[in-house]
Amino acid sequence: MGESGTIAASGSMQEADQADQFATLIAENWHRLYRFAYHLTRSREEAEDLLQQAAEEAFKAFHRFRPGTRFDRWLMRILYTTLIDQVRKERRRKVFELDSLPLSALQAGDASDPEAAVEGSLDGPVRRALDALPPEFRAVVVLVDIEGLSYVEAADVLGCPVGTVRSRLHRGRLALREWLRPYVDALKRGDL
Repeated sequence: MGESGTIAASGSMQEADQADQFATLIAENWHRLYRFAYHLTRSREEAEDLLQQAAEEAFKAFHRFRPGTRFDRWLMRILYTTLIDQVRKERRRKVFELDSLPLSALQAGDASDPEAAVEGSLDGPVRRALDALPPEFRAVVVLVDIEGLSYVEAADVLGCPVGTVRSRLHRGRLALREWLRPYVDALKRGDL
């Protein structure tokens, strides 16, 4: 077989080990990554497509992943970047209007089903208001207020300065507060 055959076999084993390690990390973080993708896209199909594309890009770049760092945060950043790239390629910005969103009833789901967990975790008006946020504000609100990341971690995931995270979070929360004011007032009056 010769020396080059030994080197080639060794390279193939390394690649197989790397693929196994990547697959294990994806499996361990799947639910969290899917929740984030679903919050960003609000569609099962789009979330699955986004996660698939981000996983493919992450696998190609897996040699740059630093062991000892958080794989989920690393892949969330790739996922968010992939979404932003898709938006830019479409060369159009979607304008979200609260009135145009479906008013379907929520059903609490099984915690093992990430989509059901997302759907069941938020009250209908809150979920619709979150859906109405532009993607860059929604991403920050989801990461900080729902997923519990710190500002620094969210900035790392989104690839922006901490000040940008703070600004987007503030603006997102203000928009949510404004959209939810009638709902909160109705709750206070006991109308709901």
